[in-house]
Amino acid sequence: MFSCPIQIRMSDLDPYNHVNNGSQCHYFDMGRSRFFEHAFNEKIDWLTFKYVLVHVEMDFKMPIHFHDDLACESIVTEVGNSSFKMEQRLVDQKTGLVKTVCHCAVVYFDRDANKSERIPDRDRSLLLENKI
Repeated sequence: MFSCPIQIRMSDLDPYNHVNNGSQCHYFDMGRSRFFEHAFNEKIDWLTFKYVLVHVEMDFKMPIHFHDDLACESIVTEVGNSSFKMEQRLVDQKTGLVKTVCHCAVVYFDRDANKSERIPDRDRSLLLENKI
């Protein structure tokens, strides 16, 4: 499973001193971005990148606190014709506790035609290398 560290900022905290749910969405976005660069072995040009997030669901298992040593773990769970699914977890690296779990779907998307297209064979192969 691919893992990247997440920096918790003061502005991420809610009145209960927990990282708020919206900030956790940003953490998963960062984890996915780093995962893409890892899986495709290149820096992503976001102006031309053809993958679009189309579904997200999150289960908040435990509060995240400012001093947690947080990482986002990401892995591909399924690869289809034009889309793939991922599971991501926010984990406290000191304790190993899973704080939040995210399941998402990502589609290979033609911006000009405004529709999905088949994942290229090269990308499919790289995604399958990062699959459970």
